Amino acid sequence: MSNAARKLAAHELRTSCRPEEFPFETTADLPPWDEVIGQDRAVRAIQFGLGMPNQGYNLYISGVPGTGKNTIIKAMIEKISKTRPVPPDWCYVHHFRDADRPKAIQLPAGKGRVFAREMDQLVEFLLDEIPKVFESKEYGEQKSRIVEEYDKAKEALFHELERRAVELGFQLNVTKTGILKVPIIKGKPIQPEIFETLTKDQQRELEEREKRVNSEIRDFLAKIRVLEKQGHEKVDELNRRAVQFAIGHRMEDLKGRYRDNAAVAEYLQDAEEDVLDHLRDFLGEQQPEIAIPGLEVDSKRVWTRYKVNVLVDNTGTKGAPVVEEVNPTYNNLVGRIERKARLGALYTDFTMIKAGSILQANGGYLLVNALDVLRNPFSWDALKRSVRKGEVKVEDLGEMYGFVTTGGMKPDPIPAKVKVVMQGSPWLYYLLYAYDEDYRKLFKVKADFGVDIKAENGQRMQYAHFIAKLCGKEGLLPFDRSAAAAVVEQAARQAENQKKLSLRFSELADLIRESCYWARETGGKVVTRAHVERALEEKVYRSNLLEERIQELIEEGTILVDITGAVVGQVNGLSVYDLGDFSFGKPSRITARIFSGKAGVVNIEREAKLSGRIHNKGVLIRSGCLGGKYAQEEALALSATLCFEQSYGEVEGDSASAAELFAILSVLAEVPLRQDLAVTGSINQRGEIQAVGGINEKIEGFYAVCKAKGFTGEQGVLIPESNVRHLMLKPEVVRAVEAGQFHLFAVRTADEGMALLTGLTVGERQADGSYPQGTINARIARRLREM
Repeated sequence: MSNAARKLAAHELRTSCRPEEFPFETTADLPPWDEVIGQDRAVRAIQFGLGMPNQGYNLYISGVPGTGKNTIIKAMIEKISKTRPVPPDWCYVHHFRDADRPKAIQLPAGKGRVFAREMDQLVEFLLDEIPKVFESKEYGEQKSRIVEEYDKAKEALFHELERRAVELGFQLNVTKTGILKVPIIKGKPIQPEIFETLTKDQQRELEEREKRVNSEIRDFLAKIRVLEKQGHEKVDELNRRAVQFAIGHRMEDLKGRYRDNAAVAEYLQDAEEDVLDHLRDFLGEQQPEIAIPGLEVDSKRVWTRYKVNVLVDNTGTKGAPVVEEVNPTYNNLVGRIERKARLGALYTDFTMIKAGSILQANGGYLLVNALDVLRNPFSWDALKRSVRKGEVKVEDLGEMYGFVTTGGMKPDPIPAKVKVVMQGSPWLYYLLYAYDEDYRKLFKVKADFGVDIKAENGQRMQYAHFIAKLCGKEGLLPFDRSAAAAVVEQAARQAENQKKLSLRFSELADLIRESCYWARETGGKVVTRAHVERALEEKVYRSNLLEERIQELIEEGTILVDITGAVVGQVNGLSVYDLGDFSFGKPSRITARIFSGKAGVVNIEREAKLSGRIHNKGVLIRSGCLGGKYAQEEALALSATLCFEQSYGEVEGDSASAAELFAILSVLAEVPLRQDLAVTGSINQRGEIQAVGGINEKIEGFYAVCKAKGFTGEQGVLIPESNVRHLMLKPEVVRAVEAGQFHLFAVRTADEGMALLTGLTVGERQADGSYPQGTINARIARRLREM
């Protein structure tokens, strides 16, 4: 294997999109475009999941934010929902035999509102018509005849009672407190004091006759009660017959319209019976003479039992409903039973039952965010239960979980068939799949959204269509070919790959909007490459305050970074600072010291608890690389310390493991390392340099330091060969490389890196296990034997 690092040419540092590739002058010339870019796998999965009618084939949309998954899934659902049938309406009505269990009624789409209106009109009709029945002359005459008939019968019974009383020697007097009995002797009533003058036999006889009179009175009263009952029944029968005759045509007409709906027909029959049983309610109520605030009769509540609560109204719905629940609390998903306060107490009825988003999406599609559902107590269980059982049961949360012990309404469950589309991150999908058995049965379709796509088969032209679509949708200025090419190049930079384009369209959309802003600020009618570059620069300027402060500290010498000369055991490593919305690279001085002992390689960051797990792993791998190469015949007997100088935060990642190895080898060989070259790359136990992330930011960070301190024409960065494809450097850096001011070198192994950093031959192991004299490896082997 060659020990020579490869110097990269300028054309390898960035891929360019030539404006000539686009067959248009501006994006305004492009036709409308509705195709999904670069998400074929996800689109096929979504099409399958939406079309699969079997239970359990709900969808989990997996992907990082900004890939357009929300926009794509909405567009696909909207399109397919229009081909689906409109689901029915659902209503709750009063249960006349059990008021605590409202009945659910299904009606064709749009008929729920009609039925509710017809019932309201029916109540208005009854309130107007029933009083007329009882005020009519015919009704009064019939009722008078009934009353007169029973009055005569009662009078005849009383005359017969009087006759029997006289025969028994008693006179009867009817008072408000009852019937009084007065004994008669010789045709005259006697007074109580006269009773005491009678003989014992006369008194006993009189008492016997009084008992017989009392018996006659009891029989009379029993017969009167029977007569009164019969009279009331006849009056009630008259009332029902009269009212039924008056409203029958209206009720029969309403029943006829819903003859084919058994539930509605049964409800109307029960409602008619309830009206006839509560005729007094339709005659008005007398308010108390002294009105007490809050105790007035609420006439509206009397007629509540005849109202219709339209829970789901699909009037005007085209196809299947599509509902996105942005706040999936338990009540928002399942529904709620509302309450109102009256005199310090809460009351409710079936009209206060409200539908949740599951019922609103019944027969269609429900979109939720996985993390939002899991964050809200009881929501995840409620969603699974509704999907698994295929029904929604609106319950009071306090009653369901035993927080409230008082009884409440228990509405009929409503059958529900809804396709749930849940969006979330990939790690959340795997957690749910691993720890929730129900999840595996209910969400059988995963749609994975990628973050990048290969730049081939006309993909760049698709990005131009995306620009045109966004500009047309939001009224932005059109982009010329050079601006479109600049956006495509930025997509490649976001993907960190010359052969790929980023699918994070939210970030690209922001770039398009901001470019349009700067074009309008300068009075332009078309967005050009200059405007796109201005937008990129301004975005960096808004976020790079920390980068500038660190750069100032390096320039003034507070943070020590050498970019000239050569030093033993010291190398410029490259780090990336990730601030969330902005990331940048800066060099960090890495030093190594070696002394006698058997402690091995000591990571000072780890000992200070400032080292992350991946960085710790890199230290151990580096120790394995040293041992595998230099301790084949005898054990390593050394103590070495590694340190990120002037680093006061946590160090994470293994991208500095190659630089740390070079620092140790430099000390062992006692050869200086070039300070005008910065190093990035991870290393494996075989001494191979591996790719790292943030390669562009790291190179640009060291470039900025060299530019600020002055170019020597020798400065540059050593990177892994496998990272060359990831280079999408800023044009300024590419121009500096073309001019010979800055250089990039690609290496495959640690030996190539050491040769470049020291200017010496590394040396290959010979047949006898030794290394050629004067080489770096020979020096290291000698030093280790000495130690």
